[in-house]
Amino acid sequence: MTDALTAERAVPEPLLSAGAVYHDAARGGAIASARAFTAEFLATAPTVLPGPVALERVELAQLVVSELVTNAIRHTAGPCRLLLELGRDSLEISVFDQEAAAPVPRGHDPRRIGQHGVEIVVAVCENLTVEPAPEGKRVRARLSLLPDQADPATPADPRPR
Repeated sequence: MTDALTAERAVPEPLLSAGAVYHDAARGGAIASARAFTAEFLATAPTVLPGPVALERVELAQLVVSELVTNAIRHTAGPCRLLLELGRDSLEISVFDQEAAAPVPRGHDPRRIGQHGVEIVVAVCENLTVEPAPEGKRVRARLSLLPDQADPATPADPRPR
């Protein structure tokens, strides 16, 4: 008799995945391209999901992609790669770049202009991880695709009828 070890993926196999590489990201256009790529990718979700992804979730996904790609462009050299992986109720957004150092969220400072990207991603995503990659790092964010649930104690429409 032998003992056998089996391993399960921490994240189930994606239903759909796609990636894009931005070689000359510093010259502009990469962020807009990444946002458009994300919207187009999520528009294909009904081919593997019961229905379309809510517009609010598409816009949040575009925001997260924008922030992560912006960080890769501003703080690293070389190309960055965007990988989108669609699950049943979440979207894994990964940005690979050639810098080993992890992005660091800064403390709240209402006087600071800009540099809130990591804070935004942390606020809207279920989790954010930074993993070493062969030539740099992978910044991975998981965004729920489930619609926000309103607080049952708060009426949906507070206007009097």
